[in-house]
Amino acid sequence: MDLSSPPATLFTTVPSPLGELLLVGRESPTAPGTAALASLSMAGGRGEPGPRPGRRREPAAFTEVLGQLRAYFDGRLTRFDLEYVTGGTPFQRLVWEALDEIPYGTTTTYGELAERLGVPRAEVRALGGAIGANPLLLVRPCHRVIGADGAMRGYAGGVERKVALLTHEGALLPLFN
Repeated sequence: MDLSSPPATLFTTVPSPLGELLLVGRESPTAPGTAALASLSMAGGRGEPGPRPGRRREPAAFTEVLGQLRAYFDGRLTRFDLEYVTGGTPFQRLVWEALDEIPYGTTTTYGELAERLGVPRAEVRALGGAIGANPLLLVRPCHRVIGADGAMRGYAGGVERKVALLTHEGALLPLFN
């Protein structure tokens, strides 16, 4: 990597049980596989960044991410350990760090998460906005946040994928066996 120029933005796509995933990252000398993950989105999902000019397709840079995704979908991984590109506002980063602490196979509500973070009830909408702005679907488990009544609230990848992820993790019972 040329240290005199900004790190390159890299991307790749990969099939998954949820459909095609788009991985976007930045070159990083400390990241296994050479890419720190900046976003993970799902084809057809809200806010999908899509390949853009100036991004270079580089599947080999995401070998560690791909290995961990495979292990997750195979049921062998319950927590991702990846290097991420830091972004967002201080409030968003606070919320995203809290998402990382929601254990595999469990859910929490928006209200419980707000209480844990000391967010006043009047600002729960801002908490929902920060969750919705999470660029790292799946690996930063925003899918584990549900409505107080157990309802599946919005998910950038689509509510049906949220249900699939929670079922995969054992937080929801499968509809049919």
